[in-house]
Amino acid sequence: MDFALAILRIATGASIAYHGYNKVWGAGGLAGTASWFAGIGMKFPQMQARVAAFTEIGAGLLLVFGLFTVPASAALIALMIVAIVTVHWKVGYFIFLPNGGWEYCASLVITGTVIGLLGAGSISLDDQIGMADMTGGWAVLFGVGAAVCHLTLTYRPLHNNSEF
Repeated sequence: MDFALAILRIATGASIAYHGYNKVWGAGGLAGTASWFAGIGMKFPQMQARVAAFTEIGAGLLLVFGLFTVPASAALIALMIVAIVTVHWKVGYFIFLPNGGWEYCASLVITGTVIGLLGAGSISLDDQIGMADMTGGWAVLFGVGAAVCHLTLTYRPLHNNSEF
């Protein structure tokens, strides 16, 4: 069980960290990411680009190493709920649809939920510092709550995105 949990944590964390890396150092960099955020109706797009990128990098690396795993899971849940609402919901469910549906993001919400409920396991830095037993549904509550607060404060759908 601990080995399977470590594989899940590491694979998910690496993927999320790479998403953040791409926001900073991919084509267009942070300026391109900020422009895209402005285009989907996010207020404070330059700040949003930095916060999204470094939350993805930070939460991803924490998951990889199994350090502060439950808060990292909450961050993953919040990130993906915001992505679903702001970008993917209007497309539909399936990822293969043009512009990508919300299927992939929902899978990551579930993955973050499972990791948050189970904790880091014994193959983790959390285990080394005595935090491996830290688990909890609060990761889900905090993740959902953070997403709702974030969307309420910063998301203003543009007229062409207002079908939600």
